[in-house]
Amino acid sequence: MTATTPAASELLEIASRAATGAGGLLLERFGGPAQGVSTKSTPTDVVSDADRDSQELIVGLLRRERPGDGLISEEGAAGDSETGLTWVIDPLDGTVDFLYGIPQWCVSVAVADEGGWLAGVIFDPPRTELYTAIRGKGARRNGEPITVSPQQDLSQALVATGFSYDSRIRRAQAEVVLRLLPEVRDIRRAGSAALDLAWCACGRVDAFFEADMNVWDRAAGELLIAEAGGVITPLLPPLGDGRGVVAANQGLHDVLRALVLGDSL
Repeated sequence: MTATTPAASELLEIASRAATGAGGLLLERFGGPAQGVSTKSTPTDVVSDADRDSQELIVGLLRRERPGDGLISEEGAAGDSETGLTWVIDPLDGTVDFLYGIPQWCVSVAVADEGGWLAGVIFDPPRTELYTAIRGKGARRNGEPITVSPQQDLSQALVATGFSYDSRIRRAQAEVVLRLLPEVRDIRRAGSAALDLAWCACGRVDAFFEADMNVWDRAAGELLIAEAGGVITPLLPPLGDGRGVVAANQGLHDVLRALVLGDSL
């Protein structure tokens, strides 16, 4: 490998250090008074100093370690790639949970090349769980291999989801929930899409779907699902603009996707 094309394991190590370092910073502040809170896309879509400081730590590390790589981050950090590699960062996924003292938030760091997601990390600081994946090498939690749930019966499936900050999309999402709720074991809405995807990858929930996601919400999670033996496909309009996903094992995915879209198999 050259200096600009490192081994995927090296990139994963960098991502892991970035995510755990930021997670440690966030955990020190968790449960304390909120600082620097402002809104973004809607009055309910918030950002805080914790998001910004976590991003600063991650971006600083990446620019030192990989100065020519591209950057995309939820809180605005950006840079074009000179190496063919681009990092996608969510410095705090689940900001509302974090601000309310709910331990359901995480840090997500992924890197992509021309072939797609190459390595990804989701760190869950409250539980000290580090989810990692390398393309073609499987997915792990704290170093141990993980797989998606084997559940094939939708009526017995625990399904995670999330909702948009856009009220128009929320109305469509409410219709999906009404259609889905009688057909599944139950639905969980925890507030962190990245963590939902990590939990789907390890079988803690059986499936996940959400419309209107941003790339940083799903970057590392998409790789985790694929490397854990699952299937993840985009949700297209009218439920989203192509950024949403449905994730589960193959059999459950197909049934769930049809129900989410209101189709019949």
